[in-house]
Amino acid sequence: MDLISTLILILYTACSLLLLLYGLNTYIIIHLFLRKRQANVASDASTEASFLDRFENEDDLPVVTTQIPLYNEINVAERVIRAVSKIDYPQSRHEIQILDDSDDDTCALVDAVAAELRDNGHWVEVFRRKNRIGYKAGALEAGMTVCKGTFIAIFDSDFIPPADFLRRSLPHLWADERCALVQARWDHINQNESWLTRAQAMGIDGHFVIEQTARNRNGLFMNFCGTAGVWRRAAIEDAGNWQHDTITEDLDLSYRAQLRGWRFHYLPSLLVPAELPTTYSAFKSQQYRWAKGSMQTARKMLPRVWRSSFSLFEKIQATVHLTHYTLHLQMAILSLLVLPLILSHREGIALYRSTLFFIFLIPAAVGPSLGYLVCQYYAHPKEWKERVLRLPYLLVVGFGICLSNAKAVLEGLFGSDSTFVRTPKSGGKSVNHYAVKTNWVPRVEVMLAAYCALTVTVLGYLGQFGLVPFVVIYAMGYGVVGAKSLSEARA
Repeated sequence: MDLISTLILILYTACSLLLLLYGLNTYIIIHLFLRKRQANVASDASTEASFLDRFENEDDLPVVTTQIPLYNEINVAERVIRAVSKIDYPQSRHEIQILDDSDDDTCALVDAVAAELRDNGHWVEVFRRKNRIGYKAGALEAGMTVCKGTFIAIFDSDFIPPADFLRRSLPHLWADERCALVQARWDHINQNESWLTRAQAMGIDGHFVIEQTARNRNGLFMNFCGTAGVWRRAAIEDAGNWQHDTITEDLDLSYRAQLRGWRFHYLPSLLVPAELPTTYSAFKSQQYRWAKGSMQTARKMLPRVWRSSFSLFEKIQATVHLTHYTLHLQMAILSLLVLPLILSHREGIALYRSTLFFIFLIPAAVGPSLGYLVCQYYAHPKEWKERVLRLPYLLVVGFGICLSNAKAVLEGLFGSDSTFVRTPKSGGKSVNHYAVKTNWVPRVEVMLAAYCALTVTVLGYLGQFGLVPFVVIYAMGYGVVGAKSLSEARA
């Protein structure tokens, strides 16, 4: 066995082992969810009921600022602004702050809608900066300097908050003076538009139904998801305010606040509908930002987490939480290594490869899939069997974006660029088509699809059928995501 063959085997084994560890942790999260999934249901309802009387006296209510950060969102800007204006809270105590960094026709639209709402008695402020320093985080930070609210709700442009949002969320902040944030659960207004949106809905549900519940109910670190939440202003200021040295400012502030001793409350029964990306390019752009920003936050915050007084289990779970996008890097490496591994160890290692497959890859693959099944069973009990049919396509898309996300992970780990690239939304009308910048990744994805197809052929020829199903999913995933991205770029 030469040096290169040995290195291939070591790297393959290391990636498989890491996938196994992350996969096994999924079972821990599922267990934590199942044992505490009903923990706060009764107390949440009781807390909200106990503060109903407070809403009757307008003068006793605190000022709440709802921030709406915008950048060139003419397709959805009016929808979110009007939805926020319909939130059931006294107009004189509800400041609607539109943080408009736009440089297109969105500005005129925002001004017109804001003027109309003011004429109807709403308190609407439009805040514009001279530059986009810090992007969304910079806008939120700048808005904090002039807003009047004791509590600050935040909605991205593609969200449609329900009218009872503040009536449902504020009581939990009033009941616990050390509660910094109430996070609502994301819902989806266009999940049945395509197989891509169906897959995304299942993936996001897995995070909001299983993971957020498991983390919050068991006292682990959880994250503000950038929108559909309401903050206690004092907690933001105590944690060091919004910072823009990462592109996931929400995740960064979440950890800084929790390290300062602030508590978060997750409210899964409060659903806030939002628009899912409808193109593969937009979806990949969103995932790229989340992956890169998560790794930037891990670089920044994990040393502080491990120096803190939190328990070992809490520190381990925080590490898994912040680094889970490295799964895509490991997956991308494995897709490249299967063929050279097989060709360099054609004799004397077949049994080992088979054992490695069953020990490492099966538990790693089944864990996340089981989580999605559990999620659909509890979140959609009447239709979970039909919704489970989305799982195969979710797997295909998840495998297909691993190259793009692997690139994001490496940039987050070793780069210093914090440019925020927002995900374009259509709002169902597409007044303006905001295109995602194309790069070399889709072409490489198509080439990797062909490479994985060749790998499947070699595996079949050599009789190594154990790895074939996984490599087939890689081939399908790279092919679908790459081809769709190229097609959208030409359109």
